[in-house]
Amino acid sequence: DPMTKAFFDHISTTPLDPRVFEAMRPYFLDRYGNPSSHIHDQGQAALRAVDQARAEVAALIGAKAGEIVFTSGATESNNLAVLGAAEGAGAGKRHVVVSEVEHFSVMNALIPLRNAGYEVTVLPVDRNGVVDPDAVRKALRADTALLSVMHANSEIGTIEPVGPIGRIAKEAGVTFHVDATASAGHIPVDVREIPADLVTLSAHNFYGPKGAGALYLREGTKVAPRTFGGFQEMGYRAGTENVPAVVGMGAAAILAGREMGAWAEHLSRLGKTLWDGLAAIPMLHYTGHPSERLPGHVSFWVEHVEGESLLLFLNMKGVMAASGSACSSNLRGHDEEDLVASPVLRAIGVPSDICTGSITFSLGKGNTADEVRLALDALPGIVERLRAMSPTYLDYQKRQVKGG
Repeated sequence: DPMTKAFFDHISTTPLDPRVFEAMRPYFLDRYGNPSSHIHDQGQAALRAVDQARAEVAALIGAKAGEIVFTSGATESNNLAVLGAAEGAGAGKRHVVVSEVEHFSVMNALIPLRNAGYEVTVLPVDRNGVVDPDAVRKALRADTALLSVMHANSEIGTIEPVGPIGRIAKEAGVTFHVDATASAGHIPVDVREIPADLVTLSAHNFYGPKGAGALYLREGTKVAPRTFGGFQEMGYRAGTENVPAVVGMGAAAILAGREMGAWAEHLSRLGKTLWDGLAAIPMLHYTGHPSERLPGHVSFWVEHVEGESLLLFLNMKGVMAASGSACSSNLRGHDEEDLVASPVLRAIGVPSDICTGSITFSLGKGNTADEVRLALDALPGIVERLRAMSPTYLDYQKRQVKGG
């Protein structure tokens, strides 16, 4: 297809860096050993590769190699952190604190905990999606087993004050989990500065392979395993390691540590161009913190314009983005036919009567100024067309005329 294609959905996944693929290639074909079979040469080569990748991932966040547990991705890491830490806290610790804008893999992990009698406190956020450290301090109790606050929100881009929050948790003696899926590899995540006990990482979110993730587990933190079998990954995660993916995650971590600053500068510049250009669209509202946000992340909603329809028309123009949709087909209420609002949009107070979906543009290191211009050229006409078909906008116009 000769049409320009602009991929602005890097928050959902990033393309595999070719250098990462080259690092992985030998472990698909030539070095195919099982790391647990370390008596022979093939097994030893696989074990060395896993150990090297463990050190490479650890270096990205200032950790020790022995504090990295490889998983299949962010969902498994978040489940292991939430369920494992709650169970590992022992008797008398039956309280968990989370923010209301956490990922589903954190929020849904609370369901079995509630069913088992745990009490859960959900912290509110302000209109920018920021958790108040003072609210954290007030929520923690003597029986709190775990506090979980993400580093950055994928839908609205807001970066949370996890440093101050972590210090509050440390003072209270509460295990602190940080979901850094959206942030690691894009902005600094250093466990020597962020006093987190558990940190979730995902390879495919920083130009590594899908199917590879990790959980940083600070020395001395008690976490019960969630899978049972052999003693791989120090007993926390049974099952043969996905060696090519683990190697790829290590290679991606090296590149991120070396090139992250240049990527952030490039993305911030393009993101500002996009942000400023969108201001010309009437009735457009940005979401998330205006400055404390991921580089190259721009999110917004437009009054009386459905987010998913906007995405479909953008895609026809060659622009691919994402929606934190207020009416999303994969979110349903008690009645299977009832669509429910995005929890993040609800949390930051977006009005459901005139917002039918938000848009997230998340730029990547390969995006260009021409691609940003493509989006800015396409958006005004699409918005105007969709708004003209909107029943809520027609009602709004009638009220304006009557009021005038």
